Amino acid sequence: MDTLLQAIAAKKAELDRLRPLSGAALRHLQRSYDVELTYTSNAIEGNTLTLRETAEVIEHGITVGGKKLKDHLEAVDHYEALLWMRDLAAQTTPVGETVVRELHRRIVARSEPDIAGIYSPHRRRIAGSPVVFPNPLKIPDLMRDFGRDLETAPQTPEAAFAAHFRLTAIHPFSDGNGRTARLLMNLLLLRGGYVPIAVRPEDRKTYLDALEHASLTDDMRPFQTLMHERLEATLAEYLDALRPE
Repeated sequence: MDTLLQAIAAKKAELDRLRPLSGAALRHLQRSYDVELTYTSNAIEGNTLTLRETAEVIEHGITVGGKKLKDHLEAVDHYEALLWMRDLAAQTTPVGETVVRELHRRIVARSEPDIAGIYSPHRRRIAGSPVVFPNPLKIPDLMRDFGRDLETAPQTPEAAFAAHFRLTAIHPFSDGNGRTARLLMNLLLLRGGYVPIAVRPEDRKTYLDALEHASLTDDMRPFQTLMHERLEATLAEYLDALRPE
């Protein structure tokens, strides 16, 4: 892990030397990566749109034949929530419980409006997992405490990944918890001067296993390692695209 942290620090320092980042190349990179972030986050949860189909829905409003309406709505919802998150990352507004609920509201605004930003009154379970989520009566207090901790959290990758895990462990919403946690994580990464990261479909089993392991044992090392690996790889991608020719 120490070697990984050193690699991240070196790449972050190089990225900082290239700041301020601007120009058409950066805008194109961000737009392309935001489509990928939308595709991957939705795909992890079972959305059937491919990366190309996700891009067509977002950029051209094209309906993909044979795909569910909900899959289309999820793509538009996530992309617009992501753009809102990027705007918020550039501001100094504290990140707390209100922000988390607004992220969720936007993520399901069209696909599941009845649950948007609303804590679930029901018990939540993940099929096939032994993890037991907190009693729904405890959610308001747990989220209030979580929001307060978010407001004073350090702007480090470790804190961003811990926030992701904590939100999924509380699992306050009926659906959309993972998508909200990943956007929250990326908001905190951007606030710290890092880059947003994607959990790819090929990472899904390792990612879910690491989250489950952390929930059952309080050992976050596998999850922290995986997410730091994704951050290091994404920093490398950004640097390759932004370095002068």
